Amino acid sequence: MKSKLFVSFLLLLVVTPTFGQLLSDQTGLVNRLDVKTGGYTFEVETVANFDIQDFEFDEEQKRLTLYVSSSLENNLGEVYLPQTLLNGNLTFYINGEEYFPTIKLNDNISFITLNFTGSGNNKIEIIGTDYLQGLNQTSIEDPLPVENSQDKTGGCLIATAAFGSELAPQVQQLRELRDNQLLQTESGKSFMSSFNAFYYSFSPAIADYERENPVFKEAVKIAITPMLSTFSIMTLSDGSEATVLGLGLSVIALNIGMYFVAPAVVVVGIRKKF
Repeated sequence: MKSKLFVSFLLLLVVTPTFGQLLSDQTGLVNRLDVKTGGYTFEVETVANFDIQDFEFDEEQKRLTLYVSSSLENNLGEVYLPQTLLNGNLTFYINGEEYFPTIKLNDNISFITLNFTGSGNNKIEIIGTDYLQGLNQTSIEDPLPVENSQDKTGGCLIATAAFGSELAPQVQQLRELRDNQLLQTESGKSFMSSFNAFYYSFSPAIADYERENPVFKEAVKIAITPMLSTFSIMTLSDGSEATVLGLGLSVIALNIGMYFVAPAVVVVGIRKKF
């Protein structure tokens, strides 16, 4: 347990200076919504700089409605929607007006990126053409199996904004590192749980500012590129707990050297010279 917490702490130290300081006035919020329908419970996860006040699901109209509240004018969020709940041609409405978000699919999840304006209360509607696809309906009295999307997909908001697309190789690299390496071990899962709570508290605001400020976007891209390169070391893992921990510590040490030790040496050298 101590080793897991130690790895999590060190990784947070590495990532924090790269992505910037916490913006307490633009907090990213994580919501996990349990949608119960057809004898199943589906977890729909949202990560956004707005809050989900309430939600409802209409199985006849195949429609999920999110009631959101925001204190910001510019709203950025991601919705991880299980395809077994809603699938097919998805249609979106924000406050009654049709909206066309960015959507990426894998075998299980629709990964939806929302970016819209308007503070206060807003209503987001997601309507599908397929419902409970690939599932056998059970009676409501039966135990409800949970279709959990938490570990199947997700996005790095800051990297996505920096490189312009969820399909960018750098963003795909982060997903593969998480899915194929970190989430395969207990220490990796422990780290991801701690990291997500921290990272999503500020990343929506940083990503939003990247889209508004091209100079800042390029600066972030330059800052995170060396760190992304070091993550390739994790591909050497054989999937064992010991290997993931060892390689993870190596990546941490390398990034500490690049982002802390090397700049400190340069500063000290300059001060001694002048």
